[in-house]
Amino acid sequence: MPPEPAAPATQQDTIYAQLRQWVTVGRFQPGERLKIRELAERLGCGLMPVRAALQRLAAEGALRNVPNAGVVVPKLSPAEFDDLVQMRMLLEGEAAERGALRIDEPGRAALVALGASMREALAQNNAAGYLAANEDFQVRLYRAAGSPLLFDLIETLWLKAGPVSNRLFEAPEAAVALKDAHEPTLAALARHDPVGVRLAVERDLFIASQFIRRRLRAIR
Repeated sequence: MPPEPAAPATQQDTIYAQLRQWVTVGRFQPGERLKIRELAERLGCGLMPVRAALQRLAAEGALRNVPNAGVVVPKLSPAEFDDLVQMRMLLEGEAAERGALRIDEPGRAALVALGASMREALAQNNAAGYLAANEDFQVRLYRAAGSPLLFDLIETLWLKAGPVSNRLFEAPEAAVALKDAHEPTLAALARHDPVGVRLAVERDLFIASQFIRRRLRAIR
């Protein structure tokens, strides 16, 4: 059987971007083995672009090559998780403050709409919908900071945080805490208070991390 032809670079980039986004929003679970053929069927593509994308994500630390198991989603220890949260608070707080200084009125309106989408997703117990809207909220605010380097660093942390993000919804009380979690951020944006935006984002990250950390400790 002849070897499968290499996929066009544009298709490889598209498949990589899709898998990267799935990792970021928690579509895969910690410890899960990712099967190339199954992913190719879901994405409607050949095996080669999926294989290339997984290796690229492994090189970035988002996935891990395990002998006799293939590509696996890493598990985080409590210490690794705490370090990740601290770095997220540091970088995302900075991006939030800078973004608040630069974001325009249409940008603020988009964030208000996304806040409503997150509340609706929580009311419907839709974890995937909440995480997708939350990612969009963060992307819009942080990109407004105007620092591609800062945003790239944040995205690298998201890749590591994504697989544990679904643990947030295993705690029944988390939905109550998250219902209005973005309201302080939106209120600070409305009053043009960049420092207030930073503090609100850092607080939001810290509260969510406590629910996740308790779940990680419970399942070890």
